Amino acid sequence: MSALYMKTYRSALLIALGPLLSVATLAQSECQGFHKFNCERAKDGRFNLNGQSKSASVQVGVPTELNIIVYNAHDYRISFCYDPDVIGDHVVARLIEKVRVPKEVTEQVESREEILDAEGHGTGQFKAVTKMVKRTVFEDERKVLWDNQEHEMTDEVEFSSTATKRLMVEVTAPGATNPKTKGGETLDIGCIGILIEHMPTPAMGFGGK
Repeated sequence: MSALYMKTYRSALLIALGPLLSVATLAQSECQGFHKFNCERAKDGRFNLNGQSKSASVQVGVPTELNIIVYNAHDYRISFCYDPDVIGDHVVARLIEKVRVPKEVTEQVESREEILDAEGHGTGQFKAVTKMVKRTVFEDERKVLWDNQEHEMTDEVEFSSTATKRLMVEVTAPGATNPKTKGGETLDIGCIGILIEHMPTPAMGFGGK
């Protein structure tokens, strides 16, 4: 059973609480705090702002990743806000878990062995020996837990975590249909905010004695 229970919501493509940034070249500092002023907070007042929330300047068409930790017995809400004049009217967003899986590999190993005489005694001479050795290595595989392309390009997702784990939030900007230009150049870098909120998972059912 998955350790995350998804609750996807249909939301407005963009909710802006203040003026959005749109400039030819955005330094990272110019996008800091973007999520604080442009991402809509949860209507459920039990959600608290999570310190892993972050904003960044991103280039159209280039995936940007944010690594986060979610904790056992907590509900999370992740939402996205962005500059529509550069980013477009939506972002492509995925929630990904990196899973370490064992993999058996065969490697060629070279060594030196002493040459023995007819009676099995060492001769003091050595020869190169090549052997094929099998061993187990661990590799990271990406498991997509949620993809907003399968949920009408919604700008938010809510889920319950039943285990503490590391996740990755991946966002890609498709680009505006009619992007802004400056000095004859098309703007392709804009701000994206990732707002993360959390609360203890509410107790459900008849759990009392």
